[in-house]
Amino acid sequence: MVVMAVSWIHSNCTIIHPINKRMVYLNYNRKLKMGLVGGGPGAFIGDVHRKAAILDGGVNLVSGTFSRHIEKSKEAGQTYNINPERVFDHHKKMIQIELSLSDEDRIDFVAITTPNQSHYSIAIDFLEAGFHVMCEKPMTFNVKEAVRLQEKVRETGLVFGLMHNYTGYPMVKFARDIVRKRELGNIRKIVVQYPQGWLTTPLEETGHIQAGWRTDPSQSGGAGSMGDIGTHAENLSEYITGLTISHVCADLSMFVNGRKLDDDGNCLLKFNNGAKGLIHVSQIACGEENNLVIWVYGEKKSLEWHQETPNELIIRDGNGPNQIWRRGNDYVAQISPAAARATRLPSGHPEGFLEAFANIYLNFTDTIRSRYLNQTPTEAMLDFPNVNDGVRGMLFIETVLKSAKSDQKWTKILTHK
Repeated sequence: MVVMAVSWIHSNCTIIHPINKRMVYLNYNRKLKMGLVGGGPGAFIGDVHRKAAILDGGVNLVSGTFSRHIEKSKEAGQTYNINPERVFDHHKKMIQIELSLSDEDRIDFVAITTPNQSHYSIAIDFLEAGFHVMCEKPMTFNVKEAVRLQEKVRETGLVFGLMHNYTGYPMVKFARDIVRKRELGNIRKIVVQYPQGWLTTPLEETGHIQAGWRTDPSQSGGAGSMGDIGTHAENLSEYITGLTISHVCADLSMFVNGRKLDDDGNCLLKFNNGAKGLIHVSQIACGEENNLVIWVYGEKKSLEWHQETPNELIIRDGNGPNQIWRRGNDYVAQISPAAARATRLPSGHPEGFLEAFANIYLNFTDTIRSRYLNQTPTEAMLDFPNVNDGVRGMLFIETVLKSAKSDQKWTKILTHK
């Protein structure tokens, strides 16, 4: 058994990675302070953000609006060991108090983990108050809000991150770098599947919190499964290949009686280089857990990555044997510094979901630190989904909805710069 030890240098807030000696946190004289909106009792993703952000010891959660109900917010604050004076029932109160504190005491950034309909207003308010923002996906309720948020981020110059957590996995970064090096040749086809089974029954009718808001158009927006997990498939396909989806031909279904949003969807895709593709998502695939898989087919080789076995990447060669590349090995680090930076444990010690979130936070917070130090963030630091990815996701959702209602075969995705 290998015992890992992380070196914490108190004087300059630096952690040295024990495997490849990479700098985990940029030198800075204090921990960053985090605020959280969402993550109250019964919530799932808010607590994941909290755990991921503090995983490496460079961030403290110090303030939050964990629920619109003050008693529930206080309950969460007590669980998270937050000073009761910095626990709120509305994000505007939180902003007011945080702005009254000194630069050293107030939060540096906020994570927004509420239902989709509130992302925009909360993000705008924190940006206008001068705080950096990490936001759950999909970024906003509609395209109009996404474009306005993009403009606000540009106007303020603040750091904005979007939690497409699957881009944080080391072997996803390795896959991207393999494509960048043209090991696959010209990309011809991209297939992404994302079947889940958790909404096979009308779970929203039982009082289940997650099912309730995710199937409610007033909270989730115009798309159900395609907005919730389809945007992950869209983002992953573009992140790994560097291509953009130009056209879609979509079919959406609501299999559970009375459900108001799609619980299953299929999209044919066209990419900007002429490649073709397919996205299949479902939340009524009985027995499936979180079976996200991507296949990228090039003219020379292809690759395959499974989220449920995330430490491996399969490379297939029509002129030679198939290869399985495994996270944590030197041969991966030599090809992909990004994969090495995202690797926390030696080979044979699996990393997964929480660590991928933490890798997004690593790059997001290092970018914030670089701003404080008046330095230009490196390409490695900037390797996290941002507001532009959020706009892409909302355009994808809008186009899928339009295509699903149309009789024409292909619907073009509009662009916005």
